[in-house]
Amino acid sequence: MSVFNGQRLGNATFKLDIERMRQGWYSDKYFANIIAMLEGVAGTEDWPLPTFARDVGLPLGELKLGDIEVEGQYFARRPGTTIVVGVDKALAMLRHCAGHFVNGEFVETWQDLEVEAVHDGATVQYEGNPARVQPVIKVRGRYRDFALLETPMLGILGRASRIATNVYQTLVTARGKPVLFFPARFDVHEVQAADGYAYDIAVRRYAKDRGERPGSFVSTDAQGEWWGGHGGGTVAHAAIACFLGDISAAMLAFARFRPAEIPRIALVDFENDSVTDSLRTLQVMFKEYRRSVDQGDGDMARKYVLYGVRLDTSTSVRDENVPALGDAGLDMGVVPRLVFVVREALDSAWRNWDLPSEWVKRAQEYCHNVKIVVTGGFGPDKIRRFERLNVPVDIYGVGSSLMSNDSRVGTNTDFTADVVRVKINGHWVDMVKVGRAPCDNPDLEAVDLGLF
Repeated sequence: MSVFNGQRLGNATFKLDIERMRQGWYSDKYFANIIAMLEGVAGTEDWPLPTFARDVGLPLGELKLGDIEVEGQYFARRPGTTIVVGVDKALAMLRHCAGHFVNGEFVETWQDLEVEAVHDGATVQYEGNPARVQPVIKVRGRYRDFALLETPMLGILGRASRIATNVYQTLVTARGKPVLFFPARFDVHEVQAADGYAYDIAVRRYAKDRGERPGSFVSTDAQGEWWGGHGGGTVAHAAIACFLGDISAAMLAFARFRPAEIPRIALVDFENDSVTDSLRTLQVMFKEYRRSVDQGDGDMARKYVLYGVRLDTSTSVRDENVPALGDAGLDMGVVPRLVFVVREALDSAWRNWDLPSEWVKRAQEYCHNVKIVVTGGFGPDKIRRFERLNVPVDIYGVGSSLMSNDSRVGTNTDFTADVVRVKINGHWVDMVKVGRAPCDNPDLEAVDLGLF
């Protein structure tokens, strides 16, 4: 499935809309025009060669323009480093949709293509010169058999690589702390599988580069479909409303009726008093935990381990535990001061509990082990500020910023493709527009499309 295991994913995973893709449903129309032009030329006897053709230094012989074979290269133009994802799906498009129609019947020609590609999870560099790029896919073959696929191939490469690169950069900013993947609600559901896969590839790339893996945490099952992950989460504000605003009551219900494998993370901003709701939840969960341990029921005790509290204060309000700082808005939402106050409250909560001596140390550990998760408007800039201040955050939840595609902040991911060579009398000849050039990439490997 990636550079990390040397395996590739096929169409059993992607489930392409093969019939409509073959017909150009997902392609820019000018590719259909190109195919019609080449087919027309191929069906016309003695079509003249171009009058002002570029000199290739070879006799053209009986060159048939309609059946011209080309070398196409697909590459990224994102400044700096790009984490490449989407390669396998692009290759599946070549496997199932390369070819042409004869009397309404589709003739597959994938077996006539010569293809090289990197693996998902590879990295490429771009320093601003389109004549010096690192291709992620190279295809050689009759152009009219695969021209129509350029649009969807570039589309999956661009989007998936953008998500992966944004995730990777966010992990770097978070200094390896887990980053929960929360973009599902910001886009149509059809993209969740590809986006979640790109996220997981980025986490694996970070682990490979840094020697530590923060873990992959997605919010929907669809986001884990391509790599075997599953959605996770605890409760939303709506659940707290169903329990009349009492997060501690909601968490008791969650703990009682949901599997112990799901981390218990309490959402503590419903009443805009994160300290009070954190302490109430912590106390009632510990009470049930202690009761279960004393009764010798270890399985039940696991259900009442409070894994964390989540701060999600809206940027339009100030938590009651944060001092007012004037009109600048620096006290609104989840701010560093709030996290410090909640951490201090959690760590010292046990002091106010009536505990037998044998439970004091265990209570301290229970409180200290509760993690702090922050969500709501977090992206690289805000995370960078929190990390610079050593704010005691354990986990960041990040949503829309992971889909950012803005050149002003360095997140723009642009993939494109060029025809860079043509085949004349058995010889490959450079043929590319001025300013571009055939390029190489040592990570390219020969691909057997039959595997897709």
